[in-house]
Amino acid sequence: MSTDQEIKDMVKQKYSEIALQDKTENQSSCCGSGCCSTEVYNIMSDDYTALNGYNADADLGLGCGLPTEFAKIKSGDTVIDLGSGAGNDCFIARHETGESGKVIGIDFTPAMIEKARQNTAVRGFNNVEFRLGDIEKMPVTSNACDVVVSNCVLNLVPNKNNVFKEIFRVLKPGGHFSISDVVLDGNLPGGIQQAAEMYAGCVSGAIQKQRYLELIAENGFSNIKIQKEKTIVIPDDILSGYLSSEEIHSFKNTGTGIYSITVYAEKPATGAACCAPGCCD
Repeated sequence: MSTDQEIKDMVKQKYSEIALQDKTENQSSCCGSGCCSTEVYNIMSDDYTALNGYNADADLGLGCGLPTEFAKIKSGDTVIDLGSGAGNDCFIARHETGESGKVIGIDFTPAMIEKARQNTAVRGFNNVEFRLGDIEKMPVTSNACDVVVSNCVLNLVPNKNNVFKEIFRVLKPGGHFSISDVVLDGNLPGGIQQAAEMYAGCVSGAIQKQRYLELIAENGFSNIKIQKEKTIVIPDDILSGYLSSEEIHSFKNTGTGIYSITVYAEKPATGAACCAPGCCD
């Protein structure tokens, strides 16, 4: 797992497998919330079931927040969801946009796109569309949307700066994003950093929280604020797959924090370039 493409191929393979499972299977694969936890994919997920627009078929039990709850989506808005999976956030966003709006989900896993399109067809939604593509190079024209959302996806992308440049490009002037993602405060042990399962599980691909916020600012966004933050605790039975007992004890004493944040930022309404600062030089 040494190149960006190898990382993407590994993530795509894992999420192709997850796409073939439903939420119950995913949870049972890690023994649910009350037993052992041999996988890390859904230990951070929040409960979507109370949100308007929720469709159980699209909920794979993934994610690390509820970005659509904080995204200030209005009727008639065009919304893009990055890493749309089976369509969970897209269907909730559709409830907010109403029939006059439009929702576009982007995912680079063909199995997820197929599942999301099936979920859309069953419900007869004609203003929700799923596009196969890499969010480092989105299949969307510039200045196309009012709101971007994403749930626990950017940490999986090797070059996060490219994603923020693309978000800036596709947002209309005055548009905004609300993104839930995993960030760090401190360093992870080598055994976790090098584990492919921990990368696909949204842990070892995370970057430092301060650098994450700097990337947003460097790409021209304003009014940056953290809307929600929660601590992620990785259970010992997961850590033991990658660390010795001594290493687990040492890690817990380092003070390193793993956090889920939901962060909001705006593309300036006036004086904004067609793309992020520096890209037109």
